[in-house]
Amino acid sequence: MAEKICVAVRVRPSISEESPSGTFWKIEDNRISLHKLHGTPISGLSYAFDHVFDESCSNSKVYELLTKDVIHAAVDGFNGTAFAYGQTSSGKTYTMNGSLNDPGIIHRAVNDVFQKIQMISDREFLIRVSYMEIYNEEINDLFAVENQKLPIHESLERGIFVAGLREEIVNNAEQVIKLLESGEVNRHFGETNMNARSSRSHTIFRMVIESKGIDTGSGDYSSSDAIRVSILNLVDLAGSERIAKTGAGGVRLKEGKYINKSLMVLGNVINKLSNGAKQRAHIPYRDSKLTRILQTALGGNAKTSIICTVAPEEVHVEETKGTLQFASRAKRITNCAQVNEILTDAALLKRQQLEIEDLRRKLQGSRSEVLEQEILKLRNDMLKYELEREKLEMELEEERRSHKEREQRIRDQQLKIENLSSLVSDGDRSSSQDSMKESPKDECNDFKTPCFKETSNNAFVAKRSNYSELPDFSPLPDSFSNVADEDTWFKMNKGYIADLDSLQTTPARKVQSFPPQDITPDCSNDNYKLELQNLKTQLELVIKEKVELQVEKT
Repeated sequence: MAEKICVAVRVRPSISEESPSGTFWKIEDNRISLHKLHGTPISGLSYAFDHVFDESCSNSKVYELLTKDVIHAAVDGFNGTAFAYGQTSSGKTYTMNGSLNDPGIIHRAVNDVFQKIQMISDREFLIRVSYMEIYNEEINDLFAVENQKLPIHESLERGIFVAGLREEIVNNAEQVIKLLESGEVNRHFGETNMNARSSRSHTIFRMVIESKGIDTGSGDYSSSDAIRVSILNLVDLAGSERIAKTGAGGVRLKEGKYINKSLMVLGNVINKLSNGAKQRAHIPYRDSKLTRILQTALGGNAKTSIICTVAPEEVHVEETKGTLQFASRAKRITNCAQVNEILTDAALLKRQQLEIEDLRRKLQGSRSEVLEQEILKLRNDMLKYELEREKLEMELEEERRSHKEREQRIRDQQLKIENLSSLVSDGDRSSSQDSMKESPKDECNDFKTPCFKETSNNAFVAKRSNYSELPDFSPLPDSFSNVADEDTWFKMNKGYIADLDSLQTTPARKVQSFPPQDITPDCSNDNYKLELQNLKTQLELVIKEKVELQVEKT
């Protein structure tokens, strides 16, 4: 069923003590408008959304009205995504992570997921979590600092995923909160003129929720029931920046460029998606790691909610306009979310079911606490095995691809060697022919080219250049009267009398000389010999490269 993306705007409290001197933002129900100082609205700068939260709004209210339905749908098998968008220092991280007194969307979502699972008695759940950041367009694992620059892959079973990302199987909200706290330590933060603790990367906290129905009659698992697998993404985006305001330089400047670039791609994707399916052109998801990972959430099978945070100060009016325009375009996007059910062994829960049941039988007499701990340990061990197997498969595939590339390079070098060898041998033959032409032998005297002294005054005798191209036909003139008389012809041919009426033109011949472009009748063979030497040098280099490739292959 098609439904619109849910979009809300949140205005953070003002941090400036100066009163507005020209304009200010006014909130009325679910509409935000820019007004002049005396209360007159400015035409064309009024925006309506699903929700508009003012400065006094708490994270609890934002979660209840905007995100709670998405979280509950994820437990029921729908993909879900919630993310915060806005300029730097506008309150995105506070909205997603919150504080001790007012937890953010991520902490509330984690608690809500496990509370809802406890109320469902006819399904068994398996939850695994991961935490990543996109820093300078490189994906880093926040649970395992050694996992850096991770690649994005796509498969029919898993869809779009980050290869090598560490996942942890969890049983309760407390475990997840501890993992989140450990991941936050590894996240990139920095100080700018606008924010003392500015996020320098986009973060994506992901929960994979698998569930399977239980046959209440026998208390065992229903073999015919499909496994539901849903993915919940909770995203905290870094804020767009203006260098003139942040005063960024050096590393901060580089970080800001990557942040702005990825947010620009996100804006382009939102703009394309808002045009509708009929007018929609190519969607540039692959232009950024962020949009590639969120491809399903932005324009596919997912329930999505976006919270756009803005700053109320007059100095940030232009940035606020840009954020509200982004939110307006996102409001027009339509997604088609559906329950994800898997009937194959691709679901981790199905692969682990037999091992878990065997362990339950072995520990039947033990306390339930010990049983649950052993089950959790077994599941995490199996998950690590799965990730290791996946990593080895990718390495094997990469090695196969490299092997194919080396084989192709060797074949190309072999072909190049053969071509150069052919050119060098042809050049040697041509060189020997030139030497013979420079010192003609007396044995070839059956037919001599006459000199002008042997001909009449009206006759001519021409000798073809050794380097000129052959014509398509014999250069015989229309009339033979000005070539040579019969007596001269008789002398030239040692008594042979030719029947002129039986003479025919010579058929065309295509002859390729070596090299045709560099040697001319007016120059020596030095250039030709130099080129021949260059070809031999190239041949030696290619043979050497081929040997190196073969050594590398072995």
